[in-house]
Amino acid sequence: MSNHDETPENRLRKELPEEVPAVGAAEAVQAPEEQQTGLSGRQRLVQGLWPPRVTRAQLIVALLLFGLGFGLAVQVASNSDGDSALRGARQEDLVRILDELDDRTQRLEDEKQGLEKQRDELENSSNQAEEARKQTVEKERQLGILAGTVAAQGPGITLTIDDTKGTVEADMLLDAIQELRAAGAEAIQVNGVRVVAGTYLTESGNSVSVDGNKINAPYRFKVIGKPQDLEPALNIPGGVVQTLEKEQATVTIERSDKIVVDALRAAKRPDYARSSSQ
Repeated sequence: MSNHDETPENRLRKELPEEVPAVGAAEAVQAPEEQQTGLSGRQRLVQGLWPPRVTRAQLIVALLLFGLGFGLAVQVASNSDGDSALRGARQEDLVRILDELDDRTQRLEDEKQGLEKQRDELENSSNQAEEARKQTVEKERQLGILAGTVAAQGPGITLTIDDTKGTVEADMLLDAIQELRAAGAEAIQVNGVRVVAGTYLTESGNSVSVDGNKINAPYRFKVIGKPQDLEPALNIPGGVVQTLEKEQATVTIERSDKIVVDALRAAKRPDYARSSSQ
């Protein structure tokens, strides 16, 4: 064919490329490369997370958080036990417990007011030295009652525990003393033995000793304090009276406007402790 036979259309066809890649084909070529890149990124992520690298600071924080969580769990469990015990109590028992708490709060408030009154008297007295001496004498008398070196009298109760079966143990009598102290008892005497801060109870066979003095049933407690606080404290659900009655002991409580606690303890000078003002 001669050059003259070439038409403009044929010349145009020769100048154009035979194949023009489509856009879809280019995307098909790039897809495997992108997939390979993504897989490599996941591998790098796994290598960064495993094995775990824990610093000392992170370990300390984790231990602190564990301890805090454990303490909260224990507190919630103990509160749940206390709530369940109160939930099973009778209405009159709950009222008695609330009254006892109110009485304890009132005693603390009265003590606070008494101390504030003493402070005001010292600050406003024209003769502060004489006022201080009076307060010192009164304080000495009060401490003598608590230490058992002087006799005391006042309103209170008489608690009698008759143990015919011999089942009452020393720790049960100690629980009674602790409950009475918590209820505001100011002076306690058990079968002629004065109870003081350092009193201890022991048992040998069927006998009980208070500070080394053997006592026998019936156990008679003379207690000075507010009767309206002392008696309910012994009768709370699961308290002293119920525990003793489960051991087949007979418990009687008598209120009185005048209880005399006359058993005395000899004043003992400390071997090592001295006043810090000396």
